[in-house]
Amino acid sequence: MPIRKYFRKLFRIKKNSKLEPFLKIAFLLLAFFLLACSLIFVIIAKDLPRPEKFTEHQIFQSTKIYDRTGKVLLYEIYGEEKRTTVPLETIPEYLKQAVIATEDASFYNHFGIDPEGIFRSILINFRIKEPTYGGSTLDQQLIRSTFFSTEKTATRKIREIILALELDRRYAKDEILGWYLNQIPLGQNAYGMEAASQIYFSKAISDIDLTEAAVLTALIKSPYSLSPYGENVDKLLIRKDYVLERMFQEGYIDKEQMEKAKEKTVKFSTPTTIKAPHFVLYIIENYLKPKYGQDLEYLKENGVRVITSLDWDLQEEAEKQIKEGALKNRTYNANNAALVAIDPSNGEVLAMVGSADWFAEPYPEGCSPGLDCLIDPKFNAAIGTTKSIGRQPGSSFKPFVYAAAFENGYNDKTVVSDELTSFGIWGGKEYVPHNYDGLFRGAVTLRQALAMSLNVPAVKVLTGLCGPNVTESINNAVKMAENLGITTLKAPFGPSIVLGGWEVKLLDMVSAYGVFATEGLKALPVSILQIEDYSGNIVQKNNKSLKRVLSKETAQLINSILSDNNARTPMFGPRSHLYFEKYIVSAKTGTTDNFKDAWTIGYTPLIAVGVWAGNSNNESMIKNQPAATVAGPIFHNFIESALDKISETQG
Repeated sequence: MPIRKYFRKLFRIKKNSKLEPFLKIAFLLLAFFLLACSLIFVIIAKDLPRPEKFTEHQIFQSTKIYDRTGKVLLYEIYGEEKRTTVPLETIPEYLKQAVIATEDASFYNHFGIDPEGIFRSILINFRIKEPTYGGSTLDQQLIRSTFFSTEKTATRKIREIILALELDRRYAKDEILGWYLNQIPLGQNAYGMEAASQIYFSKAISDIDLTEAAVLTALIKSPYSLSPYGENVDKLLIRKDYVLERMFQEGYIDKEQMEKAKEKTVKFSTPTTIKAPHFVLYIIENYLKPKYGQDLEYLKENGVRVITSLDWDLQEEAEKQIKEGALKNRTYNANNAALVAIDPSNGEVLAMVGSADWFAEPYPEGCSPGLDCLIDPKFNAAIGTTKSIGRQPGSSFKPFVYAAAFENGYNDKTVVSDELTSFGIWGGKEYVPHNYDGLFRGAVTLRQALAMSLNVPAVKVLTGLCGPNVTESINNAVKMAENLGITTLKAPFGPSIVLGGWEVKLLDMVSAYGVFATEGLKALPVSILQIEDYSGNIVQKNNKSLKRVLSKETAQLINSILSDNNARTPMFGPRSHLYFEKYIVSAKTGTTDNFKDAWTIGYTPLIAVGVWAGNSNNESMIKNQPAATVAGPIFHNFIESALDKISETQG
């Protein structure tokens, strides 16, 4: 039917009537209105993102650094967003229901928009004269968070509606719900439910309960103003109860479930952004940056999974023992401490603590981190030497020298004389070492000398039993230490090296002692087990193999001496911190002659552990406090706890 004829019939206007001119005007106005609407639609819809290409939208995902289980998240490397995408089927059903009940109850029934909700929001906004309420469906919220800003304008709203309609037409409801749950912003730079669950509850989204699901859903409304770490945590919990009520009203849960979930206490994780910080930063600086570049842009966007060697249970125990031990050691003016634990069979670093407390302020209050501070929390004493000052191992260096002598044909029954001895001029001074207690014992076996950590016999072993002459003997001992894993020794060398006069790293020392634990097999320190890309494909895996660097016989001899409690009793007493009732542990202490560094390092075939105690600024401890007193208790408590755990694990 022609349009003009249709209008005549609609308004009951006869042909050639006096109202005919008005009909023409109405027709022209209608045509103009339709043209204007078309132009507005074209302008608004111009350059819209293509909803048919929604799945091509790049979703940046942060890189996650995990412990050895792949479950404990240590740190995220991200740009502006922390995000981890998970399959919809791993998200608990009650979380999906909570979101739908609260945000879009008719989600499975509408076609991308909810006309009734939009009309209702228009009336409310008109009444309060502000564009506050949007009546948005999950489709619209997803479109908004993916393609648009949060600016509330009519143009953006229309564009949002157009795309929501198209999105709903092209994709299944579950696909849309899955995208929504993986992309919605939830505060603390977290995007998606998995990232939020890790931040707020330190658990995977698949492990949350109904109450926690309600909390995460409550955050959708206003993730920053309702943050559990701000002033409005009570408002968050009120909103949580509202979510549970909506679930009850929509029939997803019964009244008993609702009341029980309301009453349950919500435990939020401490808002720390990093676990095992010294270890994590060690990995980033030494492995990830060399591989992926200094700015780590690739890791910020591509969702890489880094599975480390760290045993989180042992790490927590190490942090506890270091913190408590350093606090007790303030009595001796030894304020800082560090610990490294390694699995000697493969070199995997199980725990690393670089200071008394990473999260503490520098100590004492007001000091400048570095040379002024007794504790510089951020400096990693486990892998560093010091900032322009040496970190010396004391007598803990001696086993390397004795190993060189044993490799040269001597054994634990070889006798040397413990007596006042001048070893000539070294560095412009006559070198005349003394034992720790100031006594001399005459003829002693190498077993006695090493077990009691006698200094004069150790220098005699270094200068006379490791090679055909003094120079070669010292060089052979140095070479032995380097073969076992010490990386910091610098020539020229002198006889004081056997007493720990050269600079070392705690990580190197523990790794080198690990060679004794494996009876001569060396495994370089390993901190990353494997790296996976976003799809779970392994792109890097630790395939390091063991290498023999010491004879089995020599290693066994060192092990026997360092675990011989009877042989060390004359110096350390029968029940020192090196003695264990339940386990056979080989151990050695080291104290520098100026009491600046205290070490205890020991091992079994299952674990090698080293502890350093002292001060970040290299200030001396109170004298007459040997390593067995300062570092020994930390070492003893940790390795005993670790061996208990390992024994339980192995049945």
